[in-house]
Amino acid sequence: MATFISVPLKKSSEVDLVKPLSKFVTASYPSGEEQLEYLRAVEELNKLRKSALGRPLDKHESSLEILLRYYDQLCAIEPKFPFSENQLCLTFTWKDAFDKGSLFGGSVKLSLASLGYEKTCVLFNCAALASQIAVEQNTDNDECLKAAARFYQLASGAFSHIKDTVLSALNREPTMDICPETVGTLSTIMLAQAQEVFFLKATSDRMKDAVIAKLANQAADYYGEAFKQCQYKDNLPKEVLPVLAAKHCIMQANAELHQSILAKQKKRFGEEIARLQHAAELVKTVASRYDEYVSVKELTDKINRALTAAKKDNDFIYHDRVPEVKDLEHIGKAALVKATAITPPLSQKFTDLFEKMVPMAVQQSMGIYGQRKAETVNRLVGTMREATNLCNGVLASLNLPAALEDLSGDSIPQSIAEKSRSIVEQGGLQNIEKLIRDLPELLTRNREILDESLKMLDDEETTDNELRSKFNQRWNRTPSGDLYKPLRAEGNNFRNILDKAVQADQVVRDRYNAQCDMIALLCKPQNELNAAIPSANPTKTLQGSEVVNVLRSLLAQLEEVKKERETLEEEIKAVTFDMSTTFLKALAQDGAINEEQLSLSQLDQSYGSYNQKVSASLSKQEELLGKVQTAHQEFSSLKQSNNEANQREEVLKKLASAHDSYVEICNNLREGTKFYNDLTEILLKFQNKCSDIVFARKTERDELLKELQQSIAREPSAPSFNVPAYQSTPAAPAPAPGPTPAPRTVFAQQPQQVQQQPQQKPQPPSRPPPPSFTPQAASATPASPAPTGPPPSNPPAVAPPSQAQGPPYPTYQGYQGFYQMSMGYNPYAYGQYNMPYMPYQPTPGQGGYPGAPPAGQPYPGYPQQPPHQPYYPQQ
Repeated sequence: MATFISVPLKKSSEVDLVKPLSKFVTASYPSGEEQLEYLRAVEELNKLRKSALGRPLDKHESSLEILLRYYDQLCAIEPKFPFSENQLCLTFTWKDAFDKGSLFGGSVKLSLASLGYEKTCVLFNCAALASQIAVEQNTDNDECLKAAARFYQLASGAFSHIKDTVLSALNREPTMDICPETVGTLSTIMLAQAQEVFFLKATSDRMKDAVIAKLANQAADYYGEAFKQCQYKDNLPKEVLPVLAAKHCIMQANAELHQSILAKQKKRFGEEIARLQHAAELVKTVASRYDEYVSVKELTDKINRALTAAKKDNDFIYHDRVPEVKDLEHIGKAALVKATAITPPLSQKFTDLFEKMVPMAVQQSMGIYGQRKAETVNRLVGTMREATNLCNGVLASLNLPAALEDLSGDSIPQSIAEKSRSIVEQGGLQNIEKLIRDLPELLTRNREILDESLKMLDDEETTDNELRSKFNQRWNRTPSGDLYKPLRAEGNNFRNILDKAVQADQVVRDRYNAQCDMIALLCKPQNELNAAIPSANPTKTLQGSEVVNVLRSLLAQLEEVKKERETLEEEIKAVTFDMSTTFLKALAQDGAINEEQLSLSQLDQSYGSYNQKVSASLSKQEELLGKVQTAHQEFSSLKQSNNEANQREEVLKKLASAHDSYVEICNNLREGTKFYNDLTEILLKFQNKCSDIVFARKTERDELLKELQQSIAREPSAPSFNVPAYQSTPAAPAPAPGPTPAPRTVFAQQPQQVQQQPQQKPQPPSRPPPPSFTPQAASATPASPAPTGPPPSNPPAVAPPSQAQGPPYPTYQGYQGFYQMSMGYNPYAYGQYNMPYMPYQPTPGQGGYPGAPPAGQPYPGYPQQPPHQPYYPQQ
C-alpha cells in the first residue's frame, strides 16, 4: 500500500466567546427581538467552536464539514464585530502542531488577540484533517481515489492560502507550523500526493503508458520540489524528509518503467534497458536507505523481471546499444492537479448566524450619518428656538401684550395672570431648586466612573512597563501605552465635555439667581401679585384707538408664526431614512463606502425643503417685529406718561421676562439632567470597554509569563558538580583506542549533541561522575541497548539520512557500541554491601586508559568493582 503523509491538528485552548460578544451586542443594539436574536447567535457560535475545536475529531468528512463551517462563520463575522486589541479583545491560544514539547518547557504555543490568527489556525486544521481523511481512503477503489485527490487539493489550497495571508493576519512572527516556509512546503507535498493519486487511478484504469509516465514524472517533480524546500530546514518532523526522498525516487522509477514499455513498443530496446536499469537503481536506493518508511518490494520485483527479460531478448536477438541515462530523452510531464482556491463559504451547509447584522463599515458609516443628521436637526431647531426667544425678548422689553391689556391701570393684565398660573402649574421655584440640587450629584457620579476607568488603564500600563523593564526583549507584546492611546483620547474628550457642562450649569444658576425674585412674585396668589404691581392712571381713552388694534393684529401674527415653528420642529424631528441599504449597496459595488458624499446628498434631499421653510419663518418674524416696534412708538406717544405708569410698566416687563426665563431655565435643567444620565450610560460602556481590554491584557500577560517561564526552563544549564581528578587528561598519554560511552542526560539539547558528536574528532570521553547516586536512581536507568554499529555517513545532497533517529545513547565512529546496564544494577555501590574491593577487569579488545597501570594491577586510590561482574557488560 502506498505511503502518504498526513498533518497533525493544532490544539487550541478554550475561549469564552459568549461574554465579550454578548456585551458588544447589548451595548450596540437596543433591547428587543433583534438583540435577542443576536444573543442566541452568539450562543450558537460558541457551541460551534466547541464542536470544531473542543473535542477529538473523527477522520471523516462530517468532521471536516464542522471545521469548514466554523471557518466560514469566522469569515462572516470578521467585518461585523470590531475585533482588535483595544476594542473587542479576544485572546486565542494555539499550540504548535509539530512541537512535541519537552520535559520542563511544555509545548510551544502562541496567544494573540487577533481573529485573523484564529482563522489561520482553523484553516490549518481544515487542511490537516483533509490530509488525514485522504490518507484513510482505500486506493483500490475508484471513488475513494477521487475523494483522496479532492481532499489533497483542498489541503494544498488551504496551506497555500495561509502562506499568502499569515504574516498580514498576525502582524508578528508566527509559530513554526504556520510560518510561510512550512505551509508552503506542506502545500507542495499535498499537491504531490494528489498527483500520485491520479497516477494510481491511471494505473488501475490501464491507461496508455505514455500518459502514466508523464503523471508519474510530474509527481516525482512535486516530491523533489518539496524535498528541496525542507532539506536544510528543521520546520517539519524528521520522518517527512526520508519519505519525500523515497517518493521522489519511486515516482521517477515508475515513470522510467512505463517509459521503457513505450520504448519497447517503438522497438528501442537499448533505451528500454537503460530506463529499466535507471529504475532499478532508484528502487535499490529506496530499499537500502528508506526501507523502514516505504516498501518497494513489489515494484522492485516488477522492474527486475522486466529488466531480466529485456536483457535476455537484447543479448540473444536485438543486440541494440544501451545508451547512457544522461543521453535519454526527457520524459514529459502532465499536471492534473491544482490547489483548491479558498473562497468562503467552503462548507456546503453554511448559514450565517449573524446574517441580519450589518458589517462594521456600515455600522460606522451609520453612526457618522446619525451624527450628521443630529447636527442638521439641532441646527434647524436651534435656529427656530433662538428666533422665538428673540421675539419674546423684544415683546417683553416693549411690555407687550401686557401694555395693551393694562389700559385700566389697576388690575393684573391677562397675559401676566396666565404666565403666573403656568409657573405655578409647573412647580414654581421648588421644581427649579430640585433640578439644580440634582446636577452636582449626577456630575459627581460621571466623574467617578471616568476616573475609575482611566485608573484601570494606568494600573495595567504600570504593570506592563515594570515587566517590560524586567524581561527586556523577551516581553514582546504591544506596549500598553501605545494600545491605550485611543482610549485615553476618548477619556480626555469625556473630561472636556464634563468641564464644559460644569460651565453651562453655572450659567444657568447665575440666570436663575438673577430672576429668582420675579419668579417668586409670579408664584404668589392673585391678590398678592396684584398688590405688588404699582397702580397707574387709567388710559381707557386708547381702548378703541387704531394703533391698539394694529398692535394686537401684529401680536396675533407673531403667535401664529410661533405655532408654525412648533409644528415645523415636530416634522423635522420626525424625518427618517434608512441609510443602511444605501451603504450596503455601495460596499457591495465598490468594496468601500464614501460616507461623506452619500450622507450629505441624502441630508440635502431630506432637509432641503425645511431649510427654506425655516428661512421664510425668520424673515417673516423680522418683518413683523419691525412693524411692532413702529406701532409701539406711536402707542407710547399717545399714553399719558407719569412716574406711576413707568414703574408699573417696568414691573410688568420684569414679570414677563421672568416667565420666559423660568421656561428656559426649566428646559435647560431638564436637558442638563438628561445629558448627565445619557452620559452616564456612555461612560459605563466606556468603563466596560476599559475593563474588558484590561482583563484581556491581564490574561495575555499571564500567558506570556507562563511561556517565558517555560522557555527559561527549556534553556540548557551546565551540570552543577565538580569534575573529579581522575577525569582530567594526564600529561603524557597515548590516545585511547576505545572510548567509554558518555552517560545520558535529560537536557533538551541532547539530540543535537548526539547528531553533532560523530562529526568531531574522537576523544576519550569523561568517565561517569563519582558515586553520589542512590540505588533507586540507578535502578531507574533504562535498559534498552544502544546501537552496536557505527552511524552512517552523511547522505548526498539529494537524499536524506538513511537511518531514523536512534535511541538517546550516543555511538562513536570506529568504536564498538556498548550495552546499557542491566535493570537495577548500581555500578557505583562500592562498599555499600560489605563487598571486597577487587582489581579492575579490562574489557577484552579494549585498550587501557591513558596512564593506566599494568594489566591486572589496581588504580591507586580508586575503589574497585566486585569480581563477579565487569564494569561494562560484554557483547
